[in-house]
Amino acid sequence: MSLLTAAELRPETPISSLSRQQAEQLLAQLAETILHHDRLYHAADDAAQPEISDADYDALIALNLEIETAFPNLIRHDSPSARVGTEGIAELTRSGHFAKITHSQPMLSLGNAFNADDVSDFADRIKKFLSLADDETIVMTAEPKIDGLSLSLRYEGGALQYAATRGNGIEGEDVTQNVKNIADVPHHLGAGLPDVFEVRGEVYMTRTDFTRLNFQQKEKGQKLFANPRNAAAGSLRQKDPAITRQRPLKFFAYAPGETSTPVASTHSAFLDLLRKTGFSVNPLTQTCTSVKGVLLQYDAITAQRDKLDYEIDGVVYKVDRYDWQVRLGQLSRVPRWAIAHKFPAEKATTILQDIDIQVGRTGALTPVARLVPVSVGGVVVSNATLHNEDEIVRKDIRIGDHVLLQRAGDVIPQITQVMKDKRPADSQPFQFPDYCPVCGHQAVRPEGEAVRRCTGGFQCQAQQREKLKHFVSRQALDIEGMGTRQLDLFFDLGWVRQPADIFRLVDIQQDVAGLDRMGKKSAANLISAIQKRKTPELERVIFALGIRQIGQATAKLLAQRYGSIDSLMQAALNARDPAHEDYLNLVSIDQIGALMVQDIIQFFSEQNNQALVEDLMRYIQPIAPKQPAHDSTVSGKTIVFTGTLTKLSRNEAKTQAERLGARVSGSVSAKTDFLVAGETAGSKLIKARNLGVTILTEDDWIELVS
Repeated sequence: MSLLTAAELRPETPISSLSRQQAEQLLAQLAETILHHDRLYHAADDAAQPEISDADYDALIALNLEIETAFPNLIRHDSPSARVGTEGIAELTRSGHFAKITHSQPMLSLGNAFNADDVSDFADRIKKFLSLADDETIVMTAEPKIDGLSLSLRYEGGALQYAATRGNGIEGEDVTQNVKNIADVPHHLGAGLPDVFEVRGEVYMTRTDFTRLNFQQKEKGQKLFANPRNAAAGSLRQKDPAITRQRPLKFFAYAPGETSTPVASTHSAFLDLLRKTGFSVNPLTQTCTSVKGVLLQYDAITAQRDKLDYEIDGVVYKVDRYDWQVRLGQLSRVPRWAIAHKFPAEKATTILQDIDIQVGRTGALTPVARLVPVSVGGVVVSNATLHNEDEIVRKDIRIGDHVLLQRAGDVIPQITQVMKDKRPADSQPFQFPDYCPVCGHQAVRPEGEAVRRCTGGFQCQAQQREKLKHFVSRQALDIEGMGTRQLDLFFDLGWVRQPADIFRLVDIQQDVAGLDRMGKKSAANLISAIQKRKTPELERVIFALGIRQIGQATAKLLAQRYGSIDSLMQAALNARDPAHEDYLNLVSIDQIGALMVQDIIQFFSEQNNQALVEDLMRYIQPIAPKQPAHDSTVSGKTIVFTGTLTKLSRNEAKTQAERLGARVSGSVSAKTDFLVAGETAGSKLIKARNLGVTILTEDDWIELVS
């Protein structure tokens, strides 16, 4: 996969002047690159191994959004803007200590702004989406973005029923007993509130308490926490509530979850209610009536940042009116009605001691800088990403160089500058290998790509390991107890080299239990977890296969369309002929482009992958997704929108259709049920007429779904 930075990926010409093919290729690179960094960032609270800084990650997200805005018809289903609760978005729930809770409403992440222009663009997008007049006021709240752990509290009949971490955004961990030890969290609420009343906010630890806790850890000879956020997360997720009771955690409330009846018409009114109910609401929160107002509040909070006794990494702006929030809705990953204005990155200097080459799941050779440990913004770091060989050449990075690092948040920073005036006299340029350092196969750089890849495929043990780790990861098969340590152990023993081997461990349970690093109880738990995953959801299986460019959202879409692995594989094999109906069906799926279809075809065309899938299917029976309920006039229908809509924005209309169970497509075919034609409709309208597709005006559409 491409591990270029946003600056390197950005074309020299304006985004709007890109060809469709160029934009499609860029979006494919961004989707894969960002997903790669998402997985690294949230492997676990205390074991995450990110490769880039928050600022660099945010720049990738921003570039992706810029291209999607210019080419809305090319938005991919595995786009970072369309993923729900990916590893890069939420704290993962793999500790194994807590029961899981499904959130009544998803806990979303936030899009980012980095300057005043981004904030102005955010306000303009809201006006455009809602079809507001240019001079209409958008009231927004501006509140500090706490650097802590997201939490959802559910009260029923006024009593705290449970508390859950955000987890993957859809499902979190039940940490109720630990949360009851936080003084800022009421156990009982007063009268006058709905029977079901959910409050969401952030668990955090003050800087003073963090310093005191690390001093105690050092005195006891125990591991020190990297920063207040990790300390808060580790303290909240203790198996023993008595340990949490000893940790000084605090809680700021900032949003509603599910409520059985409405309690406020605006966000500011809801925050007032929270204060009266006994919750702590951040005192720096302000309601503003203009972009200028929120930017002034951003400046005011920035000026106080170093004096605050808790960590913040930006300011969050939210549309105040709840009815507008409902209309604006959300992308799968982020709400349209809120954005986080991030603070600038922090920097430090150190020495680059060595450059290691790591081999990833897709064979990509990634250079990683090994550094003299240095504190950057309060976090000691010793590694930094170098992205690819072009990055090394462009910056002329050499072993022994003094380098400037940049970070924002608690991730590994990137090298932003080489101090060549301090370079050793005997310094030599770094020679990037043209062979795989793991298996020795040739490493080639495909034309048009920035990454050199090992050609060893499944013969390369590094790729095998990474593919297997992806297969059992939380968003894939999610096999509890099968973590990196266990997989490495089984791999080194030769017991697990492909996915089906995991299920064959059931036949050698006694051997597993006899391992020094397992034991009978752990082995029994692992075998039980493997048995439970023999009937996984089909979308998980498709995602777990690790097909290039196929993220969770795209896997779900393919599962809904084809219903089985066999059907998908056969369609892919038929699609090798571009004139075949199955090729046309694949590319007609909304937001699945030709490049993604080629990756699907290539994967299933390889005999090794066919054998791998067939072997796996002997052990598992994937569950096909439920079809959309036929409870609306458009459930299960395929809709295409074209032209300019005047009463609804195109995005609002698409969101409305999908909410009602329809499939929104970007192209017209004989299988299209309705074409909704706005003003200036062109070629799609002509094609729909020729195919006999039912054509609706915007008013017809509104009447149909009302």
